[in-house]
Amino acid sequence: MHAGLLLRSRRFGPFFWTQFLGALNDNLFKNALVILFAFGAATSPLSADVLVNLAGGVFMLPFFLFSALAGQLADKIEKTRIIRAVKAFEVAIMAFGAVGFAARSVPLLMTALFLMGVHSAVFGPVKFGILPQHLADEELVAGNALVESGTFVAILLGTVLGGVLIALPAGGPAAASAATLGVALAGWAVCRRIPPAPPSDPGMRVRWNPVTETWRLVGFAREVPSVWLSILGVSWFWFYGALFLAQFAGLGRDVLGGDEHVVTLLLTVFSIGVGAGCMLCERLSGDVVELGLVPLGALGLTVFALDLAAAAAGAAAPAGTLDVAAFAASPRHWRLALDLAALAASGGLFIVPLMAFVQQRSDPAHRARIIAANNVVSALLMVIAAGFGIAMKAAGASVPQLLVVTAVLNVGVALALSAAMPDLFVRLVVWLVAHAVYRVERRGLEHVPRSGPAVLVATSASAVDPLVIASASRRPIRFVVDDAAYRMPLLRFVLRAGRAISIPSRDDPALLGSAADALAAALAGGELVCLLLEGERPPVCPDVARILARSSAPVVPVALGRIRSRRIEVVCGPPLAPADATADVLAARLRALR
Repeated sequence: MHAGLLLRSRRFGPFFWTQFLGALNDNLFKNALVILFAFGAATSPLSADVLVNLAGGVFMLPFFLFSALAGQLADKIEKTRIIRAVKAFEVAIMAFGAVGFAARSVPLLMTALFLMGVHSAVFGPVKFGILPQHLADEELVAGNALVESGTFVAILLGTVLGGVLIALPAGGPAAASAATLGVALAGWAVCRRIPPAPPSDPGMRVRWNPVTETWRLVGFAREVPSVWLSILGVSWFWFYGALFLAQFAGLGRDVLGGDEHVVTLLLTVFSIGVGAGCMLCERLSGDVVELGLVPLGALGLTVFALDLAAAAAGAAAPAGTLDVAAFAASPRHWRLALDLAALAASGGLFIVPLMAFVQQRSDPAHRARIIAANNVVSALLMVIAAGFGIAMKAAGASVPQLLVVTAVLNVGVALALSAAMPDLFVRLVVWLVAHAVYRVERRGLEHVPRSGPAVLVATSASAVDPLVIASASRRPIRFVVDDAAYRMPLLRFVLRAGRAISIPSRDDPALLGSAADALAAALAGGELVCLLLEGERPPVCPDVARILARSSAPVVPVALGRIRSRRIEVVCGPPLAPADATADVLAARLRALR
């Protein structure tokens, strides 16, 4: 479904606005509080700098304390009940925070900030755990793109609004209190329209120890290596983003010599860039979770960060204070703004497929707990990012130097992630073939089971056919091919990285038996395999034929047809029972599909 239609649907729209208003309120309250502390408008023996840094820690602490409990509750209890309780809790927190603003009391405001952190920690596992229940697989990318882009826009609006309201000359704290309470009430009203989402493990016994349960969450996440690696990738994005966001004040004020409006402009460009990247990811992915966009996003995170550092290093601070008009008048500043936007958009390409992949591949029985593990790891990386930035500044690093170091670290992370997940580069090659070389159209994908073992049978007319079939599938495919396919370098890379099963072209009983064993193990493991053979009536070696006959996996015929020179159609037919999938029947089905 198109993102716009999804946003208007009841199964997604109310949830989106609930999440949007929650993120907006988090940042509205937090920034109003930080500015109140920074300008000494609250009574405390602590310095403004200490209070500002303490506020960041107070907000993050609940993610470590309560994420394990939140993940368990989200798997055990119907999720809309949790959402409604959380949003009612938010209304109470904002009423409590209003008292703190009125009294300008640091203890009351810090308590309210801590409770908002609890609110966000409890909402996190529900937020991403509910999406796969309300959205089809082909809608997951669009849903995540909207959530991520909406979150960054909400962060921007909340940050700006909090700063503007608290700085009002008359009644700033009262205005900020009224706004946060109003947003909380709006979120509570909207969340009541979210459809029910049944619990995935209602019989689970809740365990309260945050240390042991957090370790168990990580254990659940690590059961599927690709899910765990994706969580590490998502957490790295938050490390990267937190580190960059922390440099905006220094970049705008110290490097460019700008006023607070220039800093706000940089934040605006970054937030809109992330949102644009998320929506671009949805357009480029089609209706599949396209991991091939992750390497492209990682490349942009490094390339544009390096150019941003170069543009910042070459920017000469003006004699006076730089305002927005003077910033916009300089071509060098335009380069800097475009680098920042492109870097942020690259982040959207990077995070959306990984987050959708975590949701799609997690065991539904404890999906929310896996999301909670993701929140814990992301929070830890954000804390490390803050410490890293402070250490770099203490060592005398300038903002451009810090950007360069981060860009270089990103190269190492991207290479390590790609080495551990070869699917990333495989899907990149497949995506480039399907978009840069051909335009692939799909029909009948509903016939391919979304989970469990299944066998696709297709005839191959060219070396790119496996790439085209892989690009059309929502699931990873293990190809069963003649070993002659390994003579073509690009195809060899894709097949090997995808753990293809090679059928020897010569009559070698040992090799044939090994291939048959690999096929049997793949089907027993619930994988999707594709017999990609040549000819109108593809011969299947006896060992493979016997395995297919013994398997309960449905057999789905797949036909490829060239509509025009650069357009290819992939058509899947209704599945056949293994006993019915004879060579004659398959040949007839393939002819009919073509």
